Amino acid sequence: MLQTLTERLFDDSDRTALDPFALFEEWFALAREAEPNDPHAMALASVDGDGMPDVRMVLLNGRNARGFAFFTNFDSAKGRQLLAQPKAAMVMHWKSLRRQIRMRGPVEVVTPAEADAYFSSRNKGSQIASSASLQSRPLDSRQTLLGEVDRLTASTGEGEVTRPPHWSGFRIVPDSMEFWKDGEFRLHDRVRFTRAAPDQPWTSQRLYP
Repeated sequence: MLQTLTERLFDDSDRTALDPFALFEEWFALAREAEPNDPHAMALASVDGDGMPDVRMVLLNGRNARGFAFFTNFDSAKGRQLLAQPKAAMVMHWKSLRRQIRMRGPVEVVTPAEADAYFSSRNKGSQIASSASLQSRPLDSRQTLLGEVDRLTASTGEGEVTRPPHWSGFRIVPDSMEFWKDGEFRLHDRVRFTRAAPDQPWTSQRLYP
């Protein structure tokens, strides 16, 4: 019987030529079946100008053979931090599966076409919210925000909402991806893949729990 990618991952005799992106897809497919809410949620870490780290939950809403993308207001705290220091780390933890995937690497801005495509896939209320919210900045009251939503809703009418120029996406291009599976007595399985550059091959190493 053929082994699954996960079985090969934790089989120390056969991990050659495993693609961590393919492993991600296998684990993510399981998470979409098992997690009741937001299987694409991830904790994203960045640093500010003083090197102080920040972490917050965001949604993974794009991925391809190059990396993993999320979308945000570029004037938000994370937007400003990532534009200034284009490196990030993320972790996806699926409690129901008792598994997690960590990765880190440089960050790049997605293309305008990618941002437009994802923006157009959102419901209209979320599109309007993207324009109404001055994300991360002080807000005197919730009513101020709701009033701006009402104003934009009325001005848009039945028309389409244009993607705001400050709203786009970032892509993490990982140079490290770690797969963690819970084990009895905290003897967890951990395998980390690393590469020197996006066009270079991956190497893997089992880690102590």
